[in-house]
Amino acid sequence: MLWHKAWLETRWRFLIGMALLFIMACSVVLTYHTVQQLMPLASSVSRQGGALGRLVGEAAAIESTYRGYVWWQWFRQNLCQAWVLFALLLGTGGLTLQGTRGGALYTLSLPVSRTRLLAVRASTGLAELAVLAFIPSGVITVLSPVIAQSYGVGDVLVHGVCLFLAGSVVFCLTVFLSTHFADAWTPALLTLIVVVVLAAAEFVAPALAPYGLFRTMSGESYLLHGTLPWAGLIVSVMVSAVLLLAADRNLRARDF
Repeated sequence: MLWHKAWLETRWRFLIGMALLFIMACSVVLTYHTVQQLMPLASSVSRQGGALGRLVGEAAAIESTYRGYVWWQWFRQNLCQAWVLFALLLGTGGLTLQGTRGGALYTLSLPVSRTRLLAVRASTGLAELAVLAFIPSGVITVLSPVIAQSYGVGDVLVHGVCLFLAGSVVFCLTVFLSTHFADAWTPALLTLIVVVVLAAAEFVAPALAPYGLFRTMSGESYLLHGTLPWAGLIVSVMVSAVLLLAADRNLRARDF
């Protein structure tokens, strides 16, 4: 019953996310040749120097191969950004929000603990995010032969693991904040602010690169060096666990 209830609460956010990511994945594959035709223009821009030239030059160098193109367009940008958005949306809700709509008392009357309620709600959200991390990327593997290219299942799995483990911090932070606030938008907005700050810090402080949220989520080190971002993954898992434990503590102490 609890699992079914959690699914009903999140299903439309999940299904909309799945549909959107499927469309975006198809777009990445089908626009490959168009982007390749723009590479000479990118090379001319990179030769002009400056910050923009360096960024364009870096992108052009990585996207010179199909594997690099998929990583830059999909795992580094489209999937990463859209997945974070749906992690925010799936992390909101729960008992605190139900309290403003009169549903919390009924849920609390069930013969289960608040810890159990939170665990089911969080597990459902994480399972949905795991599907969003892996399945849409599989579309790229399936569709690539249409344009006479190939993309390995192994790469999809590795990047999916990096995205899910590191990105779960965003979901868990939203769940934690949702035990503080009685509306859906405040936790999402505060988490978004934290995410933007982390992204900015990662950009201006290269020393944070091994632990950077977005670099870990995108699996950059795997693409460039063939190694997993172990430091960032371990830190992310630890932070996620602490946030869920803190959320449980808040929920058990909250008066409905």
